[in-house]
Amino acid sequence: MRAVQITRFGGPEVLDVVDIPEPEAGPGQKLYDVSTAGVNFADTHQTEDSYLAPQQLPQIPGAEFVGTPVDGGPRVVGLLASGGYAERVAAHPRMTWPVPDGVTDEQALAVVLQGATAWHLLRTSAHLAEGESVVVIAGAGGVGSLAVQLAKRWGAGRVIATASSAEKRGLAEELGADATVDPALADDDPKTFTAALREANGGSPVDVVLEMTGGNVFSGSLSALAPFGRLVTYGMAARQETKPVPPGALLQRSRAVVGFWLAHCFTRPQMLDDAVGELLPLVAEGLLKPVAGGRYPLSAVREAHQDLLARRTTGKLVLDPTR
Repeated sequence: MRAVQITRFGGPEVLDVVDIPEPEAGPGQKLYDVSTAGVNFADTHQTEDSYLAPQQLPQIPGAEFVGTPVDGGPRVVGLLASGGYAERVAAHPRMTWPVPDGVTDEQALAVVLQGATAWHLLRTSAHLAEGESVVVIAGAGGVGSLAVQLAKRWGAGRVIATASSAEKRGLAEELGADATVDPALADDDPKTFTAALREANGGSPVDVVLEMTGGNVFSGSLSALAPFGRLVTYGMAARQETKPVPPGALLQRSRAVVGFWLAHCFTRPQMLDDAVGELLPLVAEGLLKPVAGGRYPLSAVREAHQDLLARRTTGKLVLDPTR
């Protein structure tokens, strides 16, 4: 079968499309023919071996797919430890969910990993309360575009999104953001970014920040928090060190920093059921609108990663394994 394989660590250049033997189903697993594979920013870390868990070689990247069981059955969307960039995958049925009629492959893939992340960022980690202000860093991205919509749906008093271009900021506003901020303001001085976030919130500190960049964006976001505010960090897109947070900086304003990684939900499948079980019906009813970011042939996987790293994309990117 055709698959994307990495045999060395590095950038998009290490992603090779190869012919390899089909996977074998392990204990409790089933084989699925893949119609669409999801691409996530975390995959770019995976190819570099720069993320939270050490990676092994050789490896097929990819943590999600839409497909059908090879022995017949309905279309499902599923999560994987790895192996998604391929024509066929082995997955545990417990980590798959039926895709409702009328929901596209792209929409289902947006919900299962990025949507579940947005759901848990707001519900499990931030404990969003009605009327609170929410800052969504990268509000036009895969997680961010859904988090903006969910925060508004769940009663946030004001939603502020950051995005790196006027076009992306416009998209975030279309999705429900009340105000937008250019994250480039953090490049030179996090204090400038702090001031911009507070200005966007009517001059007041903010209650919740969903942050996935690190560096000055993290520092500026933390300083923007109100007493009892929560910063939830779920990524390291800037690929730079973030200054340690001294306990006194938290105590002075009763602030909290919370980390979230969806992988920990894999050992608690009910947490995934809670999120995906609510989100897929919302998509089917047209009440939640995932942003399609582009469908790439499997043979153009390097281009997909290059576009992600260059911040040229919005919403959900996917791969077509038939091309």
